Amino acid sequence: MDYLSPNYLLGVFLYGAGHFIVAFGLACLFLAVFKRLYQMSTPYDEAQLIADGNVAAAVALGGAIIGFALPLASALTQTADPLEFTVWAVLAGVVQILASLVVRRFVVRDLAARIERGNVATGVYLGATSIGVGLLNAASMTY
Repeated sequence: MDYLSPNYLLGVFLYGAGHFIVAFGLACLFLAVFKRLYQMSTPYDEAQLIADGNVAAAVALGGAIIGFALPLASALTQTADPLEFTVWAVLAGVVQILASLVVRRFVVRDLAARIERGNVATGVYLGATSIGVGLLNAASMTY
């Protein structure tokens, strides 16, 4: 077998590219679904708040998106199996949404009102919490 032949190299590339397309496509799909579910889990309308220029809402949602993308990236490094990746993605999404609910219900009880008023410090706190949980979530996806 000539490992440097153009046909062999093309075959290897196409195999890898196929895996990339499936993995990246699933990750983008999961990210979009997570974003929608996260927005549905909040008592305020992020899309409208962001459209109105509410920086606190944008930072909080941005942190949630990054916080979910981190474990997705980690899961992609741990498995090449689309079904296993899906299970990790679902687990990561549940953890992220639960963390947000805990912060809203027990840590900063008036968080929704603060975000709606545009309190940037609260948005940064929620975004940072989401990213922190995402990092821990990602680091825990090893075996």
